[in-house]
Amino acid sequence: MDKHGGGKRGADMTTDTEEPTLTVDELAARAGVTVRTVRFYSTRGLLPPPVIGPRRVGHYGPAHLSRLALIEELQHHGMTLAAIERYLEQLPADLSAHDLAIHRGLVASWAPDSAEDATRAELERRAGRALSEEDIDRLAAMNVLERADSPDAFRVDPGLLALGVQLLGVPIAHETILAARTVLLEHTRSAAHALTTLFKDEVWGPYRERESDPEHVKAMKSLSAHMQPMVVQALVTAFQRSLKEELRAAFTAQ
Repeated sequence: MDKHGGGKRGADMTTDTEEPTLTVDELAARAGVTVRTVRFYSTRGLLPPPVIGPRRVGHYGPAHLSRLALIEELQHHGMTLAAIERYLEQLPADLSAHDLAIHRGLVASWAPDSAEDATRAELERRAGRALSEEDIDRLAAMNVLERADSPDAFRVDPGLLALGVQLLGVPIAHETILAARTVLLEHTRSAAHALTTLFKDEVWGPYRERESDPEHVKAMKSLSAHMQPMVVQALVTAFQRSLKEELRAAFTAQ
C-alpha cells in the first residue's frame, strides 16, 4: 500500500467523470488553499501526483480537489499530518471524487459549522466558473450555500462546493431539487428523532436510574456525543445500499 490511499493509484486516481484539467494554481484557488500547501501535501504523499501533460505541465482533477477538502477537514479536527496519512491509507484505492466528498461530509457531520463567508467573486473563483442567479438558486437548494444580507455575500460550505458545481451540469429542474431536499429533510429528521428516542428510552434512561455517580453519568453523556459519527456512518451506508437497490429495481424493470 502506498501513501495515496490504498493501491497503485497515483495519476490514474484522477480519472473520474471529468478529465484532470486544473493547473496547480487553479487547483489551489478552487480548494481555497495556497499553491505552497498543495505542494507540501504532495511531498508528504497526502495528495496523488498530477497527470503530466504537454510541456511537462501537471494537471489535476476532481479527485484531487475532493481529497484536498478531506485533508483540510481532518486538519480542522486537529489531526496531525501523520494521523491524516494513516487515515488516507485506509481508504479504498478506487474512491471517486464523489466518494471522497461523502467521506468529507461524514467527517464534517459532527464538527461545528464549517461554512465560510464569500463574496460573489470569491465564490466564482472557488467554483472555477461564472455563476448565474439560477446556479446560485440551485446551489442554495442543495445546501451548498446560503445567501447573506448583501446580494454579493454568501455563506458557503467549502467541502460541498465542488460537488455542487459538478451537479449544476446535471439536467434536473430546480423544482425537482427542492422536492428532493424536502424528502431528505423529512425522512432524516424522522430517523434522527426515532434514533434519539430509542437511545433515550433504552440506554440513557435505564443507565441514569441505575447510576448515581456524577462522574459516570458525565462519561455516559460524553459517550453519547461520540456515538454521532458512528450513527451517521451507519445511516449513510444503509442509505447508499437502499438507493442502489431502488435504482436497480426501477431501471431494470423498464
